[in-house]
Amino acid sequence: MRKFALIGLAGYVAPRHLKAIKDTGNDLVAALDKFDSVGVMDSYFPNADFFVEIERFDRYLEKLKYEEGKVLDYMSICTPNYLHDSHIRMALRRGADAICEKPLVLNPWNIDALQKMEKESGRRIWNILQLRMHPSILELKEKVKNAPKDKIFDIDLTYITSRGHWYYTSWKGDESKSGGIATNIGVHFYDMLSWVFGDVKENTVHVHSHDRAAGYLEFERARVRWFLSINYNALPEEIKEKGQRTYRSIMIEGEELEFSGGFTDLHTKVYESILAGKGYGLEDARQAIEIVHEIRNAKPKGLSGGYHPFASKDLEPHPFNR
Repeated sequence: MRKFALIGLAGYVAPRHLKAIKDTGNDLVAALDKFDSVGVMDSYFPNADFFVEIERFDRYLEKLKYEEGKVLDYMSICTPNYLHDSHIRMALRRGADAICEKPLVLNPWNIDALQKMEKESGRRIWNILQLRMHPSILELKEKVKNAPKDKIFDIDLTYITSRGHWYYTSWKGDESKSGGIATNIGVHFYDMLSWVFGDVKENTVHVHSHDRAAGYLEFERARVRWFLSINYNALPEEIKEKGQRTYRSIMIEGEELEFSGGFTDLHTKVYESILAGKGYGLEDARQAIEIVHEIRNAKPKGLSGGYHPFASKDLEPHPFNR
């Protein structure tokens, strides 16, 4: 039974990590979050100690090590994007492997620095890249592998997940903290595309505003028109009529990739792989981080070339500037 700590317990994704730790037969000894709405612990690890101050959390981990001989094996990180780098470093200094949510870091050079610390500490940094374990994505990867080597797939990626005004007040609406739209809601798609279709050859941004981004990515084996948004009004009318607030579509050669289900235990599968020493590390995360960094810093070219059809939708003002 390995010993875990978890940072970011009050966040949206933390319950998936709690479940994965429990499902793999391990123990959570301590958790940290500045917010104390963490009753979810009762369903998984009611006896784990909880802290709202990082200094007391750190001191407790040291006490476990030196007074009780309990050495931490892993630290799971579910905190806001801009804190990942710091919390990964904390895990390694504590002598634990880090298991971190996406995006691993915000900038490519952060990966370079973490590689040095990983080497010095002798510990590993693992990234949660659960789409790589989704049955439909595994099937797609096999299909691409078996296709003629000169086959280039044409893809339209559309992801709209409606967010209210709270989004802009939270850290998610601060590009310096979240990395912006492409990083915050798109990085897992870019990772999946990189894993399946190879190295990036072109990265063009057509539209980039507070509530959407659209562009064109060319990989070794794919040409991808993509559109991401958090604006409800960007949804197709038929989706609104169904009362839905999220729309996700990946069209490959005119055929829809079906992966609406199959997400239930992906985090547990990722944990199983990590515990077996076969998880995804720093280099695995690099290309997706490079993609979102380039998108964040690119000057949009406007509606020219092969842009996504949704890119022509009317732009809207920031809700706080109406």
